[in-house]
Amino acid sequence: MKILPPTQRTNKRYFAFELIGGEGVERSDLLREIFSCAGALIGDKGSSECDIRLLDFEDSKGVVRCIRERVDMTRAVLASVTSINGKPVMFHVLGISGTVHGATNKYLEGCMVYNPEQEP
Repeated sequence: MKILPPTQRTNKRYFAFELIGGEGVERSDLLREIFSCAGALIGDKGSSECDIRLLDFEDSKGVVRCIRERVDMTRAVLASVTSINGKPVMFHVLGISGTVHGATNKYLEGCMVYNPEQEP
């Protein structure tokens, strides 16, 4: 199977966010709550069209990816997350960018949330 050229790939957007009140929240719990809210708000078909992915999350900051045409729906889903494991939380979207590198450099300065050059 051939790799699609860049002009035929789907365009994505990357949300840099901060989770307010989310001290001690695990990545798996956050992911479960995001998909639960997406299913409740826009349904299974809508959530699959958004193609929401949590790329990285640590120290209450992270990066979420979605399809460019569904930025508004994704933002609504993130806003609908109000509690994780009974703890009240709130998403604060710091900014939206067209690349992961741009989102982390511009909105998550000083944080090592997502760094592909970093060796494991």
